[in-house]
Amino acid sequence: MTDLFASGNNPYQPLAAKLRPLSLDALYGQEEIVGKDSTLRTALESGQPHSMILWGPPGVGKTTLARMVSEYADTEFLTLSAVTSGIKDVRDAIERARQTASMSGRKTVLFVDEVHRFNKAQQDGFLPHIEDGTIIFIGATTENPGFELNSALLSRCKLYVLKALSLQALKQIILRAQKHSYPQLQINEDQLEKLADAADGDGRRVLNILEIAAAYAGESGQLDDHQMKQVLSGRQRRFDKGGDYFYDQISALHKSVRGSNPDAALYWFCRMIDGGCDPLYVARRVVRMASEDIGNADPRALEICLNGWETYDRLGSPEGELAIAQAVVYLASAPKSNAVYKAYNQVMADINSDPSYDVPEHLRNAPTQVAKELGHGKDYRYAHDEEGAYAAGEVYLPREISDRKYYRPVNQGLERKISEKLEYLRQLDEQSNTGK
Repeated sequence: MTDLFASGNNPYQPLAAKLRPLSLDALYGQEEIVGKDSTLRTALESGQPHSMILWGPPGVGKTTLARMVSEYADTEFLTLSAVTSGIKDVRDAIERARQTASMSGRKTVLFVDEVHRFNKAQQDGFLPHIEDGTIIFIGATTENPGFELNSALLSRCKLYVLKALSLQALKQIILRAQKHSYPQLQINEDQLEKLADAADGDGRRVLNILEIAAAYAGESGQLDDHQMKQVLSGRQRRFDKGGDYFYDQISALHKSVRGSNPDAALYWFCRMIDGGCDPLYVARRVVRMASEDIGNADPRALEICLNGWETYDRLGSPEGELAIAQAVVYLASAPKSNAVYKAYNQVMADINSDPSYDVPEHLRNAPTQVAKELGHGKDYRYAHDEEGAYAAGEVYLPREISDRKYYRPVNQGLERKISEKLEYLRQLDEQSNTGK
């Protein structure tokens, strides 16, 4: 079994591999997990390691932490990647763990990177070996374990959530690497801030950026503005088009719109575009927001969103993105109502739980003589022939549920007027019924 941490005969190692932290105190940015008196640190220092799932974005120390667990517990360390490994690799690793236990009495930490890539059967394959103590299982994932991992596996492992590294943690990593590998490199505070910011929470990326900076600086050890610009070019923000960060950001956009904060809504829209999100995906979601959160409080919102979508279709990027941004800002600034959204959901829920009520006879279609003889359409009142084009007292719901009210306009925007109109019509209904 190949240990991914072994350098072998490879003369070159990336800086991130050379400077992998060797102690919990050097794992910057994850103090909540490995700090003094933390659950994990206490378990390791007391010689009681346990199986775990490490969840977090790339470059935050998941692999490093797994290695540390093995070193603290003085175990054999085996690694697998769920991207390239199969059932045979898992069986070989388990067999090697058994042999190690039999020959030396040592336990084995089996680290599985990208564990969410294994299917259910492959994940289930670890369960008996975790339970009988053959392995201490550590799985690393960038995806939400609640969605991607089997509940049986999760129940046998403690979940630790690693966060994207703060600017302060990234600065510490840069300074440590500078001292260790590039003592000649001169970085002022402003440059340090920019290098850390460009890494966007990723410790591995910040070391790669530092390597590039050192190459540009050369023997002089100094970086001018032009060189810094070259070092920072091609910078990318964290964004996963199908993962949690994607859905977290669209959630933040939607909630900013709902919360009437155009600045935040525009920020999250631009973050998604900057990260490579398809603008048409946002356009579709924005149309949904117009109906769900603005509704009839401002019916123009839906039209503006559709116009933004069509504009992007016609112009493409980057010109068309501005039209979607305009729609986002309009939605956030518009009066809010979820009355239609709530009414729709309630009607659908009732339809799913109620019997299939018949259409009232006076509302039925009567295209044939037979239908007319059966009373279809009889006594129907044509609203346009009534005073004010309203047939006061007429019933349109099935008789069994004729008193239900679903749509309740809010006291915002146009729905304030709609509410007043509906209240007036209800009064006419009451007067009509009283007079019968």
